[in-house]
Amino acid sequence: MSLDVSPKLLAEAEAGDIREEDFVDTVRTSLPYAYDLIASLAAELRDGTAEFTDNQTPPPSERERGQLLRALASDAIRGALERHFGVALAFQNCHRVAAFRPGARGGETHGRFTSTRAQVLNQSAELRDC
Repeated sequence: MSLDVSPKLLAEAEAGDIREEDFVDTVRTSLPYAYDLIASLAAELRDGTAEFTDNQTPPPSERERGQLLRALASDAIRGALERHFGVALAFQNCHRVAAFRPGARGGETHGRFTSTRAQVLNQSAELRDC
């Protein structure tokens, strides 16, 4: 799944650096499910007192699952979304993404969520091929 990059943004990238806001806008329009899910997790985190917020609902189709995987598998996309929303993202399987406050990265709760033990405990037969 590729991003839908405008000719203008492509020309800017070929000429040098691009504005991160333009890149994030490209992600928003290319991967709307992933962008909206992360935006909602960030808003829930910002408005609450929990240490993190996470999504445990599988995407409605493989298309949306692909968007989420694309967004979180790319260092550039993931990093831009983290900076844009002011969160630290963590990812356990094909749909369980969590938003942490940036200062929580490396802390006890973040460490538990991203541990190999948590990864093993968060598996199930229906997720084997996701």
